[in-house]
Amino acid sequence: MQLHPDVLDALDAMEFETATPIQEQAIPIILKGIDLMGIAQTGTGKTAAFLLPIIDRILDTPDNGKVKALIVVPTRELAIQIDQAVEGFGFYANVTSLAIYGGGSGHDFTREKKALKDGADIVIVTPGRFLSHLNLGYVDLSELSCLILDEADRMLDMGFLGDIMRIAEKCKKDRQTLLFSATMPDRIDTLALELLINPQTVKLALSKPAEKIKQGAYILFDHQKDQVLVSLLRNRKVSSGIVFTSRKRTVSQITRVLKDAGIACGKISSDLEQSEREEVMLAFRQRKIPILVATDVVSRGIDIDSIELVVNYDVPPNEEDYVHRIGRTARADKDGEGVTLVSPDDQHRFMKIEKLIEKTVPKLEIPAALGKGPEYTGGRDRSGGGRPPHGRKGGGGPNRNKGGGGKNFKGSSRGNHSGGNRERSRG
Repeated sequence: MQLHPDVLDALDAMEFETATPIQEQAIPIILKGIDLMGIAQTGTGKTAAFLLPIIDRILDTPDNGKVKALIVVPTRELAIQIDQAVEGFGFYANVTSLAIYGGGSGHDFTREKKALKDGADIVIVTPGRFLSHLNLGYVDLSELSCLILDEADRMLDMGFLGDIMRIAEKCKKDRQTLLFSATMPDRIDTLALELLINPQTVKLALSKPAEKIKQGAYILFDHQKDQVLVSLLRNRKVSSGIVFTSRKRTVSQITRVLKDAGIACGKISSDLEQSEREEVMLAFRQRKIPILVATDVVSRGIDIDSIELVVNYDVPPNEEDYVHRIGRTARADKDGEGVTLVSPDDQHRFMKIEKLIEKTVPKLEIPAALGKGPEYTGGRDRSGGGRPPHGRKGGGGPNRNKGGGGKNFKGSSRGNHSGGNRERSRG
């Protein structure tokens, strides 16, 4: 690829050699300045697909302290991660970056304001926080050449459409716009028609888990979940795994069960303060915490190559979330496992997942000591309400580490990053 030598030097130092399919197709299009809609499942290297050509183009533009690229993302975790990726891919490049996200203090807002007024080449933002700055009139987007919407479908799910449109209205009309999404609902088509001009589309492996993920499911009653989970984590001797649940209140319950069983873990949900979330994520990246219990706040876009196991404590509320959750494992050409705990009330949703991914997920045997589980009927007979039958009792330079050994460039995950808002000096 015709990338700037400073970018190639960083990739060489990180020992990345081969582009992933989304990168191979998207990078040449972006380098030409053409609008792009990229549809690809999580873990395919979308971050590098837009960062590498953007950094390349910034190196060919004057250093005037103005914002050249604006990246809009749904969560603070993804903003931090992309900022880290800029640090890795742009290590030898004369490029500055800044992450702006909500949840901080008034002091954080003041620091962000100063950094925005001073300027940075690449600014990574969550919609609400950035719009707060934008409405105060000191953000200069007059030299913006590229607007990137990452995880666009997730942002629409979170209700950010209005914020996205207001941000786009403040950008230059003749900019390049890139839209990346893991799924292709009708709303994404509508958004693309509003914001993109004569775009090219790159679509890969829509809504299918990576082939290297070994999938399995336990068909069980609700009261059997905790003991099955403990047994699973102990038997696998997991050094890096995530337990997902759809409910914030369940995060604390699962964490308590695991700690009582002697399994070290941390928890993360939107209820935690920003500093607490960053501290837990850093410890998990550095493997100081082997198990992370989380809501879907980390089900997309978090690039940690070493995750061995993902457990769905409950079946996700929609089928595509299943793909995003188990997509946290088997990254960077590694093997991984995704296991789901399916109660009677969740069987119907899990059958819809199997239909979406066009695969029957193998059903695993629950430990004999816990008794039998329910039959897997796909939720046709839902009279059980998640309870066992009558009479059954309940049981009680850049980093030269490859970032997981992959030889393709799926993103930089620098584990020693402690927080989001900073600007690096050029050179």
